[in-house]
Amino acid sequence: MYLFNDSHVHLTNYVQEGPRLEQFVELMGDLVGRATLFGIPLQQEWSYRISGAHAPTYYLQTDAPLYYYSFTDAQIAMSYLSLPAAARARLDPMITGFNPADMYGADHIRRVLETFPGVFSGIGEFTIHKEFVSSKLGADVPTLSDPALARILDFAGEVGLLVIIHNDMDTPFPDEGAHPTFLAPMKSLLRRHPRTRIIWSHIGLGRIIRPVKDHLRIIEGILKDSLYEHVYFDISWDEVAKYLEMTETTAERSAALLQRFPDRFLFGTDLVGPTDRRKYMSVYEQYSPLWELLDRTTREKVLKGNHQRLFDEARRRVRAWEHARGLEPAFGKHNGHNGHNGHSSRSRR
Repeated sequence: MYLFNDSHVHLTNYVQEGPRLEQFVELMGDLVGRATLFGIPLQQEWSYRISGAHAPTYYLQTDAPLYYYSFTDAQIAMSYLSLPAAARARLDPMITGFNPADMYGADHIRRVLETFPGVFSGIGEFTIHKEFVSSKLGADVPTLSDPALARILDFAGEVGLLVIIHNDMDTPFPDEGAHPTFLAPMKSLLRRHPRTRIIWSHIGLGRIIRPVKDHLRIIEGILKDSLYEHVYFDISWDEVAKYLEMTETTAERSAALLQRFPDRFLFGTDLVGPTDRRKYMSVYEQYSPLWELLDRTTREKVLKGNHQRLFDEARRRVRAWEHARGLEPAFGKHNGHNGHNGHSSRSRR
């Protein structure tokens, strides 16, 4: 019996290193039923004048910029197509190699679907506002009000692509008592795209983006509002799990929220390039205090059922969109092999 479906995991890191996909499926074994399949859409530049012979593998190891790495989608697709059917059925590939500040971003997504029909079920995880990442993208920083992002989300809704979006609820060092910087713009964005199923990653938290005042109440308000019926939250990342220990009642209050809205939350590890079974299971185990407080039905939905329901529906809708345009899967016609020869199993992201 599988323990969970992994709704948020990265096959590659910030320099496009990671395990071969066959290795990852073996790592899932009989503990993880299904998993999303995406890398990281940003490449960390290695600037010799900044770091010399030290090759950075993480965005906090250098002041050099990040840039969008569109080839990740082809790598993911070819690796996926090289697998046997039983292994493919356990994976839910996502398109990530687009710039959400580029009006042609939606066209990139469409071209990927046309090139690799039968493969992708969604887009993401992609980032709008993220601590320290956004500032490394140069002048073309994505924003929640950008027409380019609106065009992407509209296209996703038309096709049926499930969306996983990272957007911090607040800035790293907010003024005390200030309203969360990105909450109102994010809610406005969500309201403008009711036809698009959107998963808000990490319930808006981050490594140093701490819960804002009444954070769980804010999430509850979104879940209770019919204007956000298309919105879901994932509780992925060990950096998010640590907040269960903030107070003596945090885990209890979190569990109560999940049990009031059991159909709206998904679990994911958010590990980067995992290769070690113990490390891969560590985030699931870190959440043990929460799992113990949930009733069986809620726990099954958060860990497995919601992933299966949402991604199965996305698969069905995207395949129907492709079929209507004469785009049929060509499994077995691609002889791609996974070129990821990296070895990182770190959870840094």
